Amino acid sequence: MSKHSKRYRNDAKKIKSDALFPLADAVNLLKQFDNLKFNQSVEVAIRLGIDPKQADQLVRGSIVLPHGIGKSLRVCVIAKGDKAEEARNGGADTVGDTDLVAKIKDGWTDFDVCIATPDMMGLVGPLGKVLGPRGLMPSPRAGTVTMDVAKTIKEYKAGKVEFRNDKAGIIHAIVGKIKFDKTQLVENIDAFLQYVQNLKPVAVKGVYVKSITLSATMSPGVRVAL
Repeated sequence: MSKHSKRYRNDAKKIKSDALFPLADAVNLLKQFDNLKFNQSVEVAIRLGIDPKQADQLVRGSIVLPHGIGKSLRVCVIAKGDKAEEARNGGADTVGDTDLVAKIKDGWTDFDVCIATPDMMGLVGPLGKVLGPRGLMPSPRAGTVTMDVAKTIKEYKAGKVEFRNDKAGIIHAIVGKIKFDKTQLVENIDAFLQYVQNLKPVAVKGVYVKSITLSATMSPGVRVAL
């Protein structure tokens, strides 16, 4: 007995398992699966020809897509003094220092991104046990440990996408909503693919991008021709 719904199985029949589609055609096909009451998120999965066990072959980054992702992220900022004031004026949802750190340490994680100023990292470091597994730990590499608090909040409110390859060498990222118009989705996905292409590690030999698959929250995957 299939664990997928009848609607999902009917959608899947529209795609040959080995079929590859140019990006615009893949988006057109995906939009045919806009048959639910809620606005499904659109995700891209990119299988890379990297060895995830090698530190010099990891791929991670962040990007503000041309049309955002259709969701305003809840931003938590750990800062004090002028920088805390800058965060409040910049639209952060939660701002604090020692009290906020204690609250997070007790398990509160009602936010999508956590930004911290460098001077707070002594306090923030021990939060790794809570924030690390959820992918919420501030890090200089991701741009979430910064003195440029207002700019960073603005980027995440616009729908900044953070990503990193998983243990199988696959990158997953939200690139918009299924109710975006076709051009918006194509431009968002194209911008994301170009960005990932530019992150190719020097140590990677051979094929870098092995496959690209688009899907919506409750849809089958559509493979994109490279």
